[in-house]
Amino acid sequence: MINFPLPILGFAAWSGTGKTTLLTQLIPLLNDKGLQVGLVKHTHHTFSIDHKGKDSYRLREAGASQVVIASEQCIASISDRKSEAEPSLQEALAVINTESLDLILVEGFKEEAIPKIELHRKSLGKPYLYPEDSMIFALAEDSDMSTQQSIPHLDLNQPEEIAIFIQQWLK
Repeated sequence: MINFPLPILGFAAWSGTGKTTLLTQLIPLLNDKGLQVGLVKHTHHTFSIDHKGKDSYRLREAGASQVVIASEQCIASISDRKSEAEPSLQEALAVINTESLDLILVEGFKEEAIPKIELHRKSLGKPYLYPEDSMIFALAEDSDMSTQQSIPHLDLNQPEEIAIFIQQWLK
């Protein structure tokens, strides 16, 4: 289990299920309920927020292993990793400033031992994850939810319902 001072809630699903789409709907709903939300997203793709020709890129190229860029709108930290392995959720959480947050949502990292809601779309033809993952405690799906499942069901197309469920889970 992850050691962290705030509640962590993961969203586990197969690629193409709509994790990011749901989260972009949930975050404002949770904000409206008075919750300040942080988010950690895992990606399998190589990415950079730093681009060739920019000062921060040049400073990293000069040898700085960590660069913090600060402006009136945001602060971003770029740290080089020496590892070839995927980062753990614990590594990603280590850079979060928890002072003003109430909850951390996690997209991806489905193998991590954190409480999770599974998102499932029948049209993808993929199996459910929850029977094999004891950390999944609720299922949000877009198909007929009349089938008997051993965990609570939510409607994947009703983000307000999911936001209320999360708010109750936090209590």
